Amino acid sequence: MSMKTETGENTQSWFGRLRTGLSKSANRLSEGIGSILTDRKLDTATLSEIEDLLITADLGPATAMRLTAQLGSRRFERGISADTVRSALAEDIAEILAPVAKPLGDGDTPVRPRVILVVGVNGTGKTTTIGKLARHFTEAGKKVMLAAGDTFRAAAIEQLQLWGERTGATVIAGAAGSDPAALAFDALERAHAENSDILLIDTAGRLHNKTDLMAELQKIVRVLKKLDADVPHDCLLVLDATTGQNAYAQVETFKELVNVTGLVITKLDGSARGGVIVGLADRFGLPIHAVGVGEGADDLRPFDARHFARGLLGLDA
Repeated sequence: MSMKTETGENTQSWFGRLRTGLSKSANRLSEGIGSILTDRKLDTATLSEIEDLLITADLGPATAMRLTAQLGSRRFERGISADTVRSALAEDIAEILAPVAKPLGDGDTPVRPRVILVVGVNGTGKTTTIGKLARHFTEAGKKVMLAAGDTFRAAAIEQLQLWGERTGATVIAGAAGSDPAALAFDALERAHAENSDILLIDTAGRLHNKTDLMAELQKIVRVLKKLDADVPHDCLLVLDATTGQNAYAQVETFKELVNVTGLVITKLDGSARGGVIVGLADRFGLPIHAVGVGEGADDLRPFDARHFARGLLGLDA
């Protein structure tokens, strides 16, 4: 996986995959805008319908209102086309997304090890994301350690060990059912002792509305800070794009409890709810480090505001 900005054929290929991944969302918006503007002008009534369309596309009421207000303030000539409206919306969406589009980087930091805690609810793809990030960092020449902190699932431990074999990263694992906080503490001690550049810590999938599970996650952070008060340096929340509006509640809860520092969005390739990313960016302003459009090692890439905005509206690169 390359998390670097690419040019030429690779960029075209990646944009193609992103656009394909966003096709369900794009079709809903494109067809909706086309239907609204058929033989009509862009007046208060059509703007209201476009606002409703954006809400149903999971952008959220506040973001939809903001975008339609901007659209209404533009000076369009009479007989405006659906393509013109889509292009204008893509520009305004890209402006919302640009401040949060921040790649995670190659780990070039004076802090060693850089501790990255990865959290999220069940089924979002946390362990796979960690494996792809491990590949990214090892390809950048970093010494990487992985901590199999999802001790509740033997399959998750095995999956992370497999990623360790693929990437050459050291994997710290315990028996299934062991204390994840103690394992994280041991991993941090090992990472210090072995001069690792990066320590990626997996965690069990937690329903954001289950108090006891979230308390266990807070315990991991608390125990890590006993060894180093500055860790974790990054707390990445992995979100499944198919969850739509539920993503807002997930961000709110995890951010409150464990100080989320950035987002990774997965499973855009099967979602009709890609618009939620725009609402998340507008509402929370958290960095979006990467998006995923498949299971392949190369399918997690840095988040690009313009490419995403144009893909969401079904426009060419």
